[in-house]
Amino acid sequence: MQLPQRNLLLSVLGGILLWAAWPTSPLTLLLFVGWIPLLRIVENSNNWKKLLGYTYIHMVIWNILTTWWVAKASVEGGLSAFFANSLIMCLPWMLYYFTKKYVKGFIGNLSIIAYWLVFEHIHHNWDLSWPWLTLGNAFATHPNWVQWYEYTGTSGGSLWVLLSNVFVFHILQLYRLEGRSMRYFKNAAAWVALLLIPILFSFFIKNNLTLLHNKYNVVVVQPNIDPYQKFDAGMAQAQLQKLISLSQKEIDANTALVVWPETAIPSQTDEDHIKENFFLLPLWQFLKDHPQVNLLTGLEGFRQFNNKISRYAKPFRDSSAYYEMYNSAVLLDSVNVQIYHKSKLVPGVEVLPGFLGFMAPLFEKFGGTGGGYARDTSAKNLQTHNSSFNITPAICYESIYGDYLADFNRKGSNLICIITNDGWWGNTQGYKQHMNYARLRAIESRKWLARSANTGISCFIDPYGNIVQQLPWNVDGAIKQTVAAYTTETFYTKYGDVISKIFCFVAAALLLFAVTMKFRRKKATA
Repeated sequence: MQLPQRNLLLSVLGGILLWAAWPTSPLTLLLFVGWIPLLRIVENSNNWKKLLGYTYIHMVIWNILTTWWVAKASVEGGLSAFFANSLIMCLPWMLYYFTKKYVKGFIGNLSIIAYWLVFEHIHHNWDLSWPWLTLGNAFATHPNWVQWYEYTGTSGGSLWVLLSNVFVFHILQLYRLEGRSMRYFKNAAAWVALLLIPILFSFFIKNNLTLLHNKYNVVVVQPNIDPYQKFDAGMAQAQLQKLISLSQKEIDANTALVVWPETAIPSQTDEDHIKENFFLLPLWQFLKDHPQVNLLTGLEGFRQFNNKISRYAKPFRDSSAYYEMYNSAVLLDSVNVQIYHKSKLVPGVEVLPGFLGFMAPLFEKFGGTGGGYARDTSAKNLQTHNSSFNITPAICYESIYGDYLADFNRKGSNLICIITNDGWWGNTQGYKQHMNYARLRAIESRKWLARSANTGISCFIDPYGNIVQQLPWNVDGAIKQTVAAYTTETFYTKYGDVISKIFCFVAAALLLFAVTMKFRRKKATA
């Protein structure tokens, strides 16, 4: 087989391997060898443009097969995301190719680890972020393998995967050069140890979690309302009554918190006058009837301003005033109102980066928003009125940002609450992956997690990533769980994503070294 055909076959195979390893597939172990085809392509390449083509094919296949369900909400938007994200994912491989040209041996081979980890870090922290395919997420269905995420977060899992692939590639090279030599067997044994030691370490981790209390229960509600109809005129009142009715079936004297999903209150609400909103009178009566209860609910809110206070502020049609829109989490009791505005917004759908402002009409055509939601600029915990829980609120997409939620957790949180609406994607892998990623947030923080999803999966997850109760997809109902409030701070909570920060310096040093070697070689041949 000629080299171009072989490289094309390898690029297709590589994308399929990564897809086959992704949750909720049982073939997770394929991830430890899934990058081998692409590593082989780099080894075969002497032209960066051709390498970019093969790498792009690999990434497109991985993106589409793994997250094709994104297109259920918007075909055009989904395709735009697939092709744009795939191109961005090629960058660390181009840097790897460049580095290997000028830095030979062990250091050059390891450079892909640094570049990919830095790419994942950046992809968590800019307005076009899409960390869904962070390699460490792939272990979400195997929490017993990664209990050490309380130290490393998902970047530790990504490092594990990358080390394995580079190691296997090195072993295969040894086999081609030396056959079944002693060095080959020693390296193979070391690779097996690399796979097993982190898993075994997970089983030996012992936690002495500091308990604040274990006397209150939490009720999670799943109303199962079609997301494509929930914002229709005349639907809001019926939805509110359904949420109240489902909640009342489970509330008892020990219930401290009820959790409703994202945008459970779908009517646009002036957040400065929530208590005067006539539509919400049944909600306030519900809280008055149950004075011990705090309610965490999603809300589509807005606020009015006399001038344009941010780039997200939009002018009223018939007024000189401005307003901002928010995707909010609101904590209510019979007296108090606390509000958090979603900060990690879905690119194209909820926010458009400033440098892409000229594309706003196109994004709106695809079902997104040109102006975007405004956001909170710092972590903001929500405290229940009876001090039963200090809540880390995560609205939908935010639950895949471990380092971001650590900011909330280090402010004294003792419970993570995720409110989401995964129904946009239908009965696909999307909502299943999203729910399982939440298990990693529980491990990282060693906190209980309550998850309310409009159409499912709503559940409780313990501090070790185990699902304790759940409501399946496409049913309505409510579940109740006594939840312990733990105040323990993990290493990850205290210090965040240390691994990625270290590798940012490593990658910069490698790139600088490669550039230096290039100029030295050029000078030597001049």
